[in-house]
Amino acid sequence: MDKATAKRILVVDDEPTLVATVKYNLEREGYSVDTATDGESALDKARRGRPDLVILDVMLPVIDGFEVCRLLRREMNVPIIMLTAKTEEVDRVVGLEIGADDYVTKPFSMRELMARVKALLRRSTAEASEQRETLSSGDVEIDLRRREASRAGERLLLKPKELELLTFFLENRGRAFTREQLLDQVWGYDFVGGTRTVDVHVNWLRQKIEVEPAKPTRLVTVRGTGYRFDG
Repeated sequence: MDKATAKRILVVDDEPTLVATVKYNLEREGYSVDTATDGESALDKARRGRPDLVILDVMLPVIDGFEVCRLLRREMNVPIIMLTAKTEEVDRVVGLEIGADDYVTKPFSMRELMARVKALLRRSTAEASEQRETLSSGDVEIDLRRREASRAGERLLLKPKELELLTFFLENRGRAFTREQLLDQVWGYDFVGGTRTVDVHVNWLRQKIEVEPAKPTRLVTVRGTGYRFDG
């Protein structure tokens, strides 16, 4: 995935090993990652970088995670996952009340954290889409409220997953995704089918939105990666 268009995630923790591990796993998933080790630098990087999601430890030097969360929530609508070694319910409640979207207690599995990151980003994208009525690229348009797609004014008869896949591509135009990433983002990380499902749905979409489906110019194959929507 192109680093210039990848979702940006800010990881904030004062444990270098944990930061390095989380950063490595996020970058493997195609995200662009910035890091901070204290609350003050976290605020500075969030304000300058405008990340798409923040992973934020509670126990931080200079400014603690609760205060960072409270300040970020006042200034921007960024999804926040809070990390803590504490298990007391009151800490979880405080974090959620001041604006955290999710809460993970250390030690945690990296698989669980990655799943929560993907779920929050999907929800954030969906909420942003709901504020718009349409998505369009050239003569292809999606009516988000009616959940209908059309090409040159003619309605496209799309299966539900075709529509979700087309919506995802239009929301992420110019970005290349692997088949595994598309499975995670559109079908969900717990989907039990294989990547062939993606290929089948892409071919179905090409039949409906391309002038020459055998020579696609919109939904193109990226050699060695997967697919990208150009529009």
